[in-house]
Amino acid sequence: MLKIADKSSVFLVVVDIQEKLLPTIYNKEEVVENTIKLIKLAETLKFPVVVTEQYPKGLGYTIKEIEEAISSEAVDFRGKVEKLTFSCVREPKFTNILTELKKEGYNEPVICGIEAHICVYQTIMDLLDRGYTVHLALDAVGSRKRENHVSILDYLLQAKVNVKPTETLIFEMLVASGTPDFKKMLPYLK
Repeated sequence: MLKIADKSSVFLVVVDIQEKLLPTIYNKEEVVENTIKLIKLAETLKFPVVVTEQYPKGLGYTIKEIEEAISSEAVDFRGKVEKLTFSCVREPKFTNILTELKKEGYNEPVICGIEAHICVYQTIMDLLDRGYTVHLALDAVGSRKRENHVSILDYLLQAKVNVKPTETLIFEMLVASGTPDFKKMLPYLK
């Protein structure tokens, strides 16, 4: 497993945590809680955040808790992408955001969201095909069935995705305790 090469190269992709989709996810509370921690980390360390919504007319919009977290003026929010394709990377608006992020030196996406075995999986595979080093927050992704979540994580590990718990990713990027960044994150880590 690779650790994050440089925290200044990281960006966060929040995949499809939507009103009508979330209630069907077996580990929904954990997914939301850990996604908010990752957004707070992005706010603290000043790295970009992108949010996607799968067919929002039918599946609803991004849940209120995520909307509130990304609405902070301190979050480097790069946009919301409505999509019909399962992979975010196949949407032109998302591809344009990726191009801009890459120009700015952001080339290590951290992925969270739902569903692990569909949209998250297809997005990750397309990012790998484009040469990105992908990090997946294993407890910030979920599926309707636990078996689908667990089996796709095994597959992604074999595909050389850096699969780690949210807390591991957070501490990896914070590097040390006692820093101002660590102190800002402390309330979310207790």
